[in-house]
Amino acid sequence: MEKKFPLPPFTIADAKEKIQKAEDAWNSKDSKKIALAYSPDSVWRNRDQFINGRDEIESFLDAKWAKEQEYRLKKEYWAHTDNRIAVRFEYEYKDENGNWFRAYGNENWEFDENGLMKKRFASINDLAITEADRKLK
Repeated sequence: MEKKFPLPPFTIADAKEKIQKAEDAWNSKDSKKIALAYSPDSVWRNRDQFINGRDEIESFLDAKWAKEQEYRLKKEYWAHTDNRIAVRFEYEYKDENGNWFRAYGNENWEFDENGLMKKRFASINDLAITEADRKLK
């Protein structure tokens, strides 16, 4: 069985390592690689979308980055328990019309015993910004 280290139960250092690995992966925009961090039966809520399994995750991410150009993400530790991690995040992107946005939100993650994320629940809000207002470059 595939494993993604660190494995639960998480220490604070483990939780922060998981968060950094997720941030690095999402900033790579490699949807195939990212999907492998999730269990084959992973369940997501992303804004108003419900996504199930790696194939849907990969398709969702491909569509996301087709629309969200120059995407840049920053995640921060919020809290954790044995197999759950809560993060605060913000990311910036430009749409197809050249308009810039910063998205803010929170994610709740739950992991299986192999360190694969089996649940991801994201609440996200977008704020229109100017290019001069960008913080994440």
